[in-house]
Amino acid sequence: MLDPGSHPGATSPERIRNFCIIAHIDHGKSTLADRMLQLTEVVDARQMRAQYLDRMDIERERGITIKSQAVRMPWQVREGDLAGDPFVLNMIDTPGHVDFTYEVSRSLAACEGAVLLVDAAQGIEAQTLANLYLAMENDMTIIPVLNKIDLPAAQPDKYAEELAHLIGCEPSDCLRVSGKTGDGVPHLLDEIVRQFKPPVGDAAAPTRAMIFDSVYDVYRGVVTYIRVIDGRLDPRDRIKMMSTGAVHELLEIGVISPEPIKSGGLGVGEVGYLITGVKDVRQSRVGDTVTLNGKPATEALGGYKDPKPMVYSGLYPIDGSDYPILRDALDKLKLNDAALNYEPETSTALGFGFRCGFLGLLHLEIIRERLEREFALDLISTAPNVVYRVDMEDGAEHIVTNPSEYPAGKIGSVYEPTVRATVLTPNDYVGAVMELCQGRRGQLLGMDYLSADRVELRYTLPLAEIIYDFFDQLKSRTKGYASLDYEPSGEQESDLVKVDILLHGEPVDAFSAIVHKDKAYNYGVTIAAKLRGLIPRQQFEVPIQAAIGSRVIARETIRAIRKDVLAKCYGGDITRKRKLIEKQKEGKKRMKMVGRVEVPQEAFIAALSTSDGTDGKASAKK
Repeated sequence: MLDPGSHPGATSPERIRNFCIIAHIDHGKSTLADRMLQLTEVVDARQMRAQYLDRMDIERERGITIKSQAVRMPWQVREGDLAGDPFVLNMIDTPGHVDFTYEVSRSLAACEGAVLLVDAAQGIEAQTLANLYLAMENDMTIIPVLNKIDLPAAQPDKYAEELAHLIGCEPSDCLRVSGKTGDGVPHLLDEIVRQFKPPVGDAAAPTRAMIFDSVYDVYRGVVTYIRVIDGRLDPRDRIKMMSTGAVHELLEIGVISPEPIKSGGLGVGEVGYLITGVKDVRQSRVGDTVTLNGKPATEALGGYKDPKPMVYSGLYPIDGSDYPILRDALDKLKLNDAALNYEPETSTALGFGFRCGFLGLLHLEIIRERLEREFALDLISTAPNVVYRVDMEDGAEHIVTNPSEYPAGKIGSVYEPTVRATVLTPNDYVGAVMELCQGRRGQLLGMDYLSADRVELRYTLPLAEIIYDFFDQLKSRTKGYASLDYEPSGEQESDLVKVDILLHGEPVDAFSAIVHKDKAYNYGVTIAAKLRGLIPRQQFEVPIQAAIGSRVIARETIRAIRKDVLAKCYGGDITRKRKLIEKQKEGKKRMKMVGRVEVPQEAFIAALSTSDGTDGKASAKK
């Protein structure tokens, strides 16, 4: 076998295969990757553990992959005409969840082939289709593989037909493996060598390498993961980032196997890492092209499309003095997760914080949890919302990412983002799924039977309707069998209104929301009832009102605290008592005119936070 630490530059492109594993969440990608690491002997048996490539605690606790991980493995073909020939396999293990599709798309751009993994007990699910279409768009070779054939519930023959029908191959072309027992994995590695094309590039051309990922190391600074397209990179080369023009010296270059191993350089088609000692996280952008400063390339590589945030939420430190720490933490996480967007924001209720854009609710939750764990921060996240476009009657246009930005005056039309949702469900639950989608203002685009008992439903849905509890409702109505995938599909005009919450006649911006006209009353009643229990009683009566413009749609009242002014009256004439009560009434009336309601921080946190059923925890197994 090849020594993974041998001079990587000596490996010719014909001996290299770059591939990734794509699948729906929980179909066994990480387990299959574990078996590959064991078979290729790059991980010592004593160090081996389950989910070896999942480095984060959150990934291991939840059993989901969040970050793509690249690993270089040596392999000698065991069967056929190439038997005994040594090859180098560069594998990228990708996430399966819809919120991390951007990670998958970047991984696909660094590969020539994809292993499409399907659970032999569950069959094709929504994200399987989404990742398959991504691979097809990149014109990649796809090897269909049925995993978990050792399970008693496995139906490999049935799902091989489904998979063959989808890809356009024969059922016999679908390989059958068990990531748990290792059955069929050596044959899969042989087929990867046989079916996938070697990388193509010009070794004599000016060096060009694509940055497909990067991480921040406290001691070594920014570690950049690259795939060399043309030319070659060697230690101590002076390199240039083509988008920023920044020039650095290469302090270390190597491969990940799966721990970093220094090497003598990287040639065409190789995947590895660079360390320049740079501490500024903005110097290394995912999608940038690395070239040599002495002999630079003239044309940069294509890069990646910038992902569009689907959900916006505010992140605020509970302790205001943690704001600079939060800013640095977001800078470092942005390096590790290119799909994260953020900008500074201030709130009258919560102080200084950031308005962050996420690809979905699970993405929001994971980022918040990583900030709290890795940087020891205590954060409040406001209820997630989407971006609206408001056209005024005078022709002005406003982009609204926060209800407080909603314009006053005569509004012509309001547009909201929509998504094209794909739901895969057993035949028995079609009615329940259709009822749920129509209740969320969905429009049916089409319906296909993938097999006798599995249906694919396609809907256009407003994004605002699915970011809260849509997935939870879908799972509960289909006993956990349905799967969901969605992608942005433009915007539509909708009958949306801004609901203001007034305390004692004054609007409180932090509690405002943009909702559909039909659901405005329900939102007003719910938030007013919630605040009534959270705001302490005052010396005077406090009305809590929900209003659309000047029209009040819901009201709750916090009763006044009544001081017992008659406590000192023991006996005596009734007129004396009446006089004291009248005097108190006058005082309360005057206090009500000048009185301001103090809203405690806890009330804002409880009303705005996403922890009351909107944090999407159930979506972790989407």
